[in-house]
Amino acid sequence: MEPVTIDAKNLHYTPLNIRIRELIAEGKKKIILNNICGQRFIGNGIRGGDVEITVNGVPGGDLGMFMCGPTIIVHGNCDHAPGNTMDSGKIVIHGSAGDATAHSMRGGEVFVKCDIGYRGGIHMKEYSEKHPVLVVGGKAGSFSGEYMAGGLLIILGINREAPVKGKGIGSGIHGGKIIIRGDIDEKLLGIGAKKEQLTEDDRKDLEKYLKEYCRLFDYDYIELSESVYTKIVPASARPFAGKYCWE
Repeated sequence: MEPVTIDAKNLHYTPLNIRIRELIAEGKKKIILNNICGQRFIGNGIRGGDVEITVNGVPGGDLGMFMCGPTIIVHGNCDHAPGNTMDSGKIVIHGSAGDATAHSMRGGEVFVKCDIGYRGGIHMKEYSEKHPVLVVGGKAGSFSGEYMAGGLLIILGINREAPVKGKGIGSGIHGGKIIIRGDIDEKLLGIGAKKEQLTEDDRKDLEKYLKEYCRLFDYDYIELSESVYTKIVPASARPFAGKYCWE
């Protein structure tokens, strides 16, 4: 099936998103969006494991929010919170993304070639077979993995002095795990987070997503596979127990 192309130049996000939904309802499987410049909510709530949306430009906030199944490929940077509360599917960003990338993500995968802002992976969660994954090729800002309740956050720090810029890594984490390329000073960890050695299962997960990152962005797998990695996990299922008082 031939892809359908939409020229989004000067097009408000509401009619754009209505048109995307109409095309999917008509059975279209591949949609190309050109001249995207800040339009929000692209792909929100759409369904269909065989639907693919290519975004040429810079989409606005909440790309793919509540999405269930489709793939979104962005040739450019992203504004805040791509993958917000995404249920399943895949978002591939050939650039950087803003704050709160994968906010409350509950399934699927988000791959970012370069950097993300603050609070990447905040409130990620998993349930039953749902296992969200966020892979960041560059650096991440402070409070990465904050309040994580499940899932996997991988930060590679490619071509960066440090994979995480700032502190509070895993602050309030009570589920899931964060894997960061290189060693991490414990002073950068947030309340409730601790470092651990990777297990064999961790290494299998890491290998799987490193290979996918390298496939998507044409990067050298050997370089990444031979690196040292640090795992950050919850120190407790209740990181803030005892911090509150009740009469």
